[in-house]
Amino acid sequence: MTLRWEAFLDQVRERGEYDTPQEAEHCARVVLALLGAHLVGAVRSDLAARLPETLALVLLNPLQATEPLSPERFVRATAAWIEGAAETTALWDIGAVLSTVADAAGDQLMEQVLLQLPPGYDVLFGRPAAGQRP
Repeated sequence: MTLRWEAFLDQVRERGEYDTPQEAEHCARVVLALLGAHLVGAVRSDLAARLPETLALVLLNPLQATEPLSPERFVRATAAWIEGAAETTALWDIGAVLSTVADAAGDQLMEQVLLQLPPGYDVLFGRPAAGQRP
């Protein structure tokens, strides 16, 4: 089931504690553009189908990545794309967006998404693997 635009942004805004919907939207666009560069084929299109159309297009037309980013480099890249962000705030932004994406995707699709990403992304999605919690 696809989340409506307002519902998706409301969840991101609440989780990220953003002051405006525009702030939540900007973070969602940056994170999904970076994420889309790491996903391919049916997994990317299936995930896009669960997102509001505008954000699905961001995921399907990602920033180009020359190599898969480790979770740490993903955080740094996100910080570079969000004005005024530091790695700690970027981590917060990523968590707000990707936990909302994970909820929209559901467990089965999230397993497929995580298989395409370098180890450690499960934590960014707010879904640490069993035995991985600190």
